[in-house]
Amino acid sequence: MALLGCKEKVKSPDSAENSTDPATKMEVNQELKVIPVEHATAILEWGTTTVYIDPVGGAKAFEGQKQPDLILITDVHGDHLNLETLQELNTEKAKIIAPQAVADKLPQEFTPQIDVLHNGASRERFGIVVEAIPMYNLREEALNFHEKGRGNGYVLNIGGQRLYFSGDTEDIPEMRALKNIDKAFVCMNLPFTMTVESAADAVLEFKPRQVYPYHYRGRPDVSDVTKFKALINEGNPDIEVVQLDWYPNETY
Repeated sequence: MALLGCKEKVKSPDSAENSTDPATKMEVNQELKVIPVEHATAILEWGTTTVYIDPVGGAKAFEGQKQPDLILITDVHGDHLNLETLQELNTEKAKIIAPQAVADKLPQEFTPQIDVLHNGASRERFGIVVEAIPMYNLREEALNFHEKGRGNGYVLNIGGQRLYFSGDTEDIPEMRALKNIDKAFVCMNLPFTMTVESAADAVLEFKPRQVYPYHYRGRPDVSDVTKFKALINEGNPDIEVVQLDWYPNETY
């Protein structure tokens, strides 16, 4: 599988770079690498720490990748939680952060690894502070897909940056209220999450430095990420739209 990565040096916006503490300088300047796998699944590499987001696709999807230190799972649906993938991967050293609904579906073999995180809570692992952000539907016809409180979006405070993974959500107030987001990974697929227009409107309100459209394969249509980019560029050209290859086996 061809993977497209995104690398950059992580720079803190505050004075940490000028700290006299060598450990602080090393942490701030670790390289952050974003590796899309497919749809909602991603890998983050930060120094010696590797984070898997919603690992799906079996061990084959992760061939050649580093073993995870931290696994974040957003929801119970099969494109986010896949037990076979977790069992095929070598996760013996990994901690798993997940909402209670996900923890309830994992067998006892994973219990010692699980940190249950409810909406609004946070937990630090491997020097990364993870905040659980609500994710849910607003449209009447979609309320049964994702009810409030079941799943988590996540903000990762990692090396001086704040990364937001939306999970399955619409343009909820909690998303619109986000502050100081450097990289936002925002879903947009009908009928399950939200329209391109709703996603763009929310992004223009919370103003991340960069936005990565992901999770845009719907049923039956694939969302128009070119239109999403145009809406963002028109509304706020200071927000950079970063398009990675989230569907390496498809033409879109």
